[in-house]
Amino acid sequence: MQLEVLQRKENPLLKRIEVTFKATHKAEPTPTRDALRAFLAKELKATKDIVVIDYQASTFGRYETVGAAKVYKSKEEALAVERKHILVRNKLIEPEVKEKEAPKPEKPAPAPRAEKAEGRRAAEGRGTEGGGEARSEIGKGRAERGKEARPQGGEEACREERGTEGREESGEEA
Repeated sequence: MQLEVLQRKENPLLKRIEVTFKATHKAEPTPTRDALRAFLAKELKATKDIVVIDYQASTFGRYETVGAAKVYKSKEEALAVERKHILVRNKLIEPEVKEKEAPKPEKPAPAPRAEKAEGRRAAEGRGTEGGGEARSEIGKGRAERGKEARPQGGEEACREERGTEGREESGEEA
């Protein structure tokens, strides 16, 4: 792996050097943050524990990683200035482990519900199994309901039955 420093900037207020870099890694996977810190420390003549990598990014299909790093005067300066998640990523501090709270008492299980098959159909007297003895008019098909009630003879016979014969011609309405 080759490391090239693209930009170097002194920041005396925060007592650090800010660096942008490009690492070329042919036929190797993307280098880890630790490996980059070690190479940067070697390149900038510093120790590994005062080098903090802000970000690193690789481009798909290329053997290059571009990133930014900061080199502090001391580890205490880095701990005072840097954000905690960046320090954790660079393994300068250990992550905070949240203590697990006491387990909450479990709620009692709800009463079991009736099966859905027994729902509406059972209320109407139509079970899911069995024959059609208890079938109501609602359950019959249109063809079954209409055959007995409809008189033979077509439209004229229906009008006679309803008592609407001759109203169409005279203009009367019911």
